[in-house]
Amino acid sequence: MNTQIKKVNQKSAARFYSVQALFQMEHSGLSIEVVISEFEEHRIGAVYNNTEFGMCNISLFKDILNLAVLEQTMIDKATDRALAANWPIDRIDPTLRAIFRAAGAEMLLGKTPPKVTIVEFIDVANAFLSDNKGLPLVNAVLDKMSRELSNLKTASC
Repeated sequence: MNTQIKKVNQKSAARFYSVQALFQMEHSGLSIEVVISEFEEHRIGAVYNNTEFGMCNISLFKDILNLAVLEQTMIDKATDRALAANWPIDRIDPTLRAIFRAAGAEMLLGKTPPKVTIVEFIDVANAFLSDNKGLPLVNAVLDKMSRELSNLKTASC
């Protein structure tokens, strides 16, 4: 079988790794420092599903993780408000939680236009979800979150 390996740019790889790291932190209870070290030493550069996530933008990876941890309560509240009633963030799939937290953190960083962040994290979600059925949910939640978080970021400036 001849499978081609798709290469991903360094910022996209940083987003992918940040979702993995947040998921791992939630399930293992490991500190952010331990998880960052593990990713730098063992995971970055691996191949997943015929996609090579070579070197990533380490700065973006660390910025997303640090802000996701620092502002988790704010990001989770924005996610809760973006989700349908009766589906708080603690009831959704842990992978989706990690996606929303990482995307929310990047939105708060304010270095990337919100629409680009949304598209990038839909691509990340596509790598983790077994089918495309969850992608409209990811798109809708991230769109609502981006409006709320950009308003919060603007108000704090």
